[in-house]
Amino acid sequence: MRRAVFLDRDGTVLHDPGHLHRKEEVSFLPGAVDGLRRLGEAGFALVFVTNQSVIAQGIITEEEFASLDAYILGLLAREGVRMEQTYYCPHHPEKGKGGYRTVCDCRKPKPGLLLKAADELGIDLRKSFMVGDKPSDIAAGAAAGCTTILVLTGEHANRDAEASPDLVADDLRAAAQLILRRER
Repeated sequence: MRRAVFLDRDGTVLHDPGHLHRKEEVSFLPGAVDGLRRLGEAGFALVFVTNQSVIAQGIITEEEFASLDAYILGLLAREGVRMEQTYYCPHHPEKGKGGYRTVCDCRKPKPGLLLKAADELGIDLRKSFMVGDKPSDIAAGAAAGCTTILVLTGEHANRDAEASPDLVADDLRAAAQLILRRER
């Protein structure tokens, strides 16, 4: 069984412009690429787990999301970062249209994305980390049995009672340092 770092995408690795759906909007947060590179070099599988209500709301299709995701993964690959895979939830319980308007097991704060990734990629959740900027990221990681790290980079990140992370870091580079220190 492998160990992984599960990562929320928008607000943790990328600037979150609100409903990211165009390549022109893709911009990495300071220190994010360096943090990812260090974690990959240390042998962690790197996996995006992301809620994508832009699909549920009809802003983009799943095919357009796949194209945007491939673009992001390509940018990271050029920087020496290999992401294992992206797991996403296309649903929203209130704002979704058609079949995308549903209560599901994959939308964070539920752990469905992490559980699916662990099963498909052979990941030991107890030896893995969930890094995100929102209470829903922390709740999903905790429910899956991961060590959780709240990064204070997203618009919703704070240290309030909504989130009870195991650790708090200023950004992804600092989160990577915390993870690597724990692994020594």
